[in-house]
Amino acid sequence: MSGIDRDERSEEINLRHWEEIAEVHARSYDVEPLLAGEHVLDEIQVAEMGDVAGRTLLHLQCHIGTDTLSWARLGAVVTGVDFSPASLREAVKLATRTGLPARFVESSLYDLPRRLGETFDVVYTSVGVLCWLSDLDAWARIVAAHLKPGGTFYMMESHPFLNVFDDEADGLAVAHPYFHRREPHLWPGDHPDYADPDYLVGSGSAEWTWSMGDILDALLKAGLAPEFLHEYDEIPWKALPCMVAGERSGWYRLPAGMDLLPLIFTLRARRPAGSSSGD
Repeated sequence: MSGIDRDERSEEINLRHWEEIAEVHARSYDVEPLLAGEHVLDEIQVAEMGDVAGRTLLHLQCHIGTDTLSWARLGAVVTGVDFSPASLREAVKLATRTGLPARFVESSLYDLPRRLGETFDVVYTSVGVLCWLSDLDAWARIVAAHLKPGGTFYMMESHPFLNVFDDEADGLAVAHPYFHRREPHLWPGDHPDYADPDYLVGSGSAEWTWSMGDILDALLKAGLAPEFLHEYDEIPWKALPCMVAGERSGWYRLPAGMDLLPLIFTLRARRPAGSSSGD
């Protein structure tokens, strides 16, 4: 696929980051539901995705495969993709422990069209993936290229508006731009891991901000037809220190007086039947 605004230096920085924390997350993520014959997906995603039994599903940026294997538990024929060999080793171990059938492919997202020449009924991404992408238009084209005509793209992601706030401040303090900038924000190492606060992550990371307009525009330019965009006032982790427990178990919301903002969104789009796969 040509015409990708790719930042290979940042990819190398981020690969070192994810290689370091894969084993940490294998120890700290809650995988007990999967081992007990259940799944780890929230009710929002399960309801909005609908029945996946027998459908082929491609999970982009799958990390250690907990969500990938959850869709397998619900009957999908799953393929997970990630650029981190350490993450995929943990995904394979977890698949073995659960006895769930799954295929895992090692590839950078931008190399995927050359590595995986298949189309799927569903392409899926879960929370915390867009910030690692330097070219959102290329991402959307890759999503479309791996969808069968009539296939579904579904994502849940933290709301871009949430990302403007300082995640160490007591209240709502704007610290980051809402609008995209070409150069990534370089985060230093030596900070607690989000899944295991007792582990100090030595490696830094390079991340981008994408607005809601960027996301919708990229999908539209790739030829996908949005079916819905839903915004929610709760999020499945404590993203800001001031957050309080939400109505859903394990979810958080802003306290009274500040709870007027979107925290997470879901989006479902379809590749029109009869459309071409693009470049």
